Amino acid sequence: MALPKILPYPMPGEADLPKNKVAWTADHSRAVLLIHDMQQYFIDAFTPDQSPVVELIAHIQKLRSCCAELGIPVIYSAQPGGQAPEQRGLLQDFWGSGINDGPYQKRFVDEVAPTERDLLLTKWRYSAFQKTNLHEMMREQGRDQLMICGIYAHIGCLLTATEAFMKDIQPFFIADALADFSEEKHRLALTYAAERCAVTLTTERLVASLTQGQHTVSEHSVAPSGEGESSADALPLLTLQTLRENVADLLQEQSSNIGEDDHLIEYWGLDSIRIMSLAERLRRGGIDISFVELAERPTLAGWWELLSDKLCLSRPNYDYYTV
Repeated sequence: MALPKILPYPMPGEADLPKNKVAWTADHSRAVLLIHDMQQYFIDAFTPDQSPVVELIAHIQKLRSCCAELGIPVIYSAQPGGQAPEQRGLLQDFWGSGINDGPYQKRFVDEVAPTERDLLLTKWRYSAFQKTNLHEMMREQGRDQLMICGIYAHIGCLLTATEAFMKDIQPFFIADALADFSEEKHRLALTYAAERCAVTLTTERLVASLTQGQHTVSEHSVAPSGEGESSADALPLLTLQTLRENVADLLQEQSSNIGEDDHLIEYWGLDSIRIMSLAERLRRGGIDISFVELAERPTLAGWWELLSDKLCLSRPNYDYYTV
C-alpha cells in the first residue's frame, strides 16, 4: 500500500494541453494559490533532478513569486504525520498509515517551503476542502478563484478542483506545475479538469494573465491630479487615523488601543489574509501597494510612512495629513 516509485516523464507543455470547455480568466483580486501537498513523503517517490520534478519546483517558485508581488494569498496544504487509523478513515485501506510521525516526511520541500506570510492548511482527505476551513477562508476574503499546483494531479489536486467547481469557485489547473504517478495519469487529470470543472493552462500563461490584469487596474485606477478626475475616481482622504481605523476594523479592536509602533503581526495577531485584504482596499483606492511591502513593515508608523511616500509620488498635489 506504499506509494509507487515514479519513473521520469516529460512535463506537459502548451502543445500538450487539452481544449478547455470554458474561458475563465484568472484575476489577481479574486484568486488564491493552493500549493498542494509538497511534502518530502510525496516528492521522494519521484526520481530526483529529473522531469517532472525539476519543472514542478521551478514553476511553483515562479507562481509563488508572482503571488507575493501581486498580493495574492498563498495557501499550503499538508497532511499530518502519525495519524491514527480512525483519523485516516478509508485512506488507510488504500494507502496504509501514510506519513510517519518523524520530522522528515511531513516537512515541505526546501525549494518551495512556505514563508511566515503564507497560510498553512492541515489536510485530511483527497480534497483540500474536506474537513478544513478553506472555503470559509476564501469566502471571507471575497475570493472565488483557486489556482492549483503540486502533487498528485489525478488524486488530491483533481478532487480539490472538482469540489471547488461544485462550490462555485473557478479552478485553474496549472498543467506544468503539477506532477503525478505517470504521464498517463497526468494527462488523464488534465483532460478531466478541462472537460468537466476547470481551466487548464501553463504557468507562463497564468502569470501573464495575472500581471496583465494587475497592470490594467493600475493604469486606470488613478488619474493624474486635475486631469479628468471624477469624484468617483478620486482617492479618498487618507490619514493616519483612517489607516488606524481600517486596521482596527480588520482586528475587530478599538482603534484607540492600537499604538503606532505596535507590531501588528506579533502583538496583535494580524494574519496574512487580513494584510492582503488591507492591501486590496488600498489598491482599490488608487494606491499601488503590495502585500509584501506591508508585511515587511507591520506597524502603523511603518505603513503610514510607506503610504505617505507613495501618495507623494502618485499625486504630488494630493492633500493628506496625519491626525
